[in-house]
Amino acid sequence: MLVSRIKALASVRQLQMPVLRALSTGTTLRYPRIRRRSLSKDADFGVYERITPSSLVPSKPQPKEPSLDSIPAHIERPPYAKTGQPPTWPLEIPRLTREQIDKLREASRVARDALALGRTMVRSGVTTAEIDAEIQRYIVLQNGYPSCLNYMGFPKAVCTSVNNVIAHGIPDSRPLKDGDFINIDVTVFKCGFHGDTSATFGVGQVDDKGVMLMQATQEALDLAIQACGPGVPFSAIGETIGGLAQSLGYSVSEELTGHGIGRDFHQNPLIYHHANSEPGVMLPGMAFTIEPILCQGVARGIQWPDGWTIATEDGGRSAQYEHTLVVTDSGVDVLTRG
Repeated sequence: MLVSRIKALASVRQLQMPVLRALSTGTTLRYPRIRRRSLSKDADFGVYERITPSSLVPSKPQPKEPSLDSIPAHIERPPYAKTGQPPTWPLEIPRLTREQIDKLREASRVARDALALGRTMVRSGVTTAEIDAEIQRYIVLQNGYPSCLNYMGFPKAVCTSVNNVIAHGIPDSRPLKDGDFINIDVTVFKCGFHGDTSATFGVGQVDDKGVMLMQATQEALDLAIQACGPGVPFSAIGETIGGLAQSLGYSVSEELTGHGIGRDFHQNPLIYHHANSEPGVMLPGMAFTIEPILCQGVARGIQWPDGWTIATEDGGRSAQYEHTLVVTDSGVDVLTRG
């Protein structure tokens, strides 16, 4: 799950901003028109179904504590599980001990395996709600809590973003269709720590333009990870991703960022995926996510009336891949990699 900065781009110095991940932005929302046509061929983005909101009536879910039927009493819950309100971000960037890294590794393992389960379900006719339900069952069986559930009121266990949806799509009853692609974003709370990962998967036969977008986004993440290590500026991540995207003709979302992770779902540092001059360097024990979003057209987002889903302004597709990593004495350890 990403930190959302729709409209007003934030600096890491603005630590008190109500950015808390992926979510409520506190800005005036721009609602899209519901379009009649189903296949998008705009700006030569390829052939796919453009996803639109089912209603233009504001309908953001209210925080609701998960029932014991869905999350048994023995499962450790994060602080926001009851009220939906996460704790205030600490100002400093935590540096984890070896014992804490082991706990983060376990949460990341469950997230990785839950995402792998979701991948096996990606096929025509399966709904995103069905994928969400199976992933939640798996996480609970692993004695974990799906971190997205009731985070600022998010109503599901995972985010599922299809085609032109950039991020924070709410799983629903729409069946996946041949030619779609879907990002599944999974975060797990276990042992007192959160592990976060996501990937974009094709449904059946995806057109060439869609395949190239997914491949480019995966390469951007891989190169960004390779650039990381002790003493490396955080800005090197955005420089690497932005440079590759520009060379291939894609745009990078500047409204959504990666983030520090550990005891808190979201914390400092913010990880920008575009060229930037933010201060700070990586030090051993720092943990964060890298989760670039590359878009075919303009990377600006429109937030839907559900208060969560963010879709591209121009209807072009976007892809995203994400890993949780921790800086070591000699490089980085990617905790969500198989």
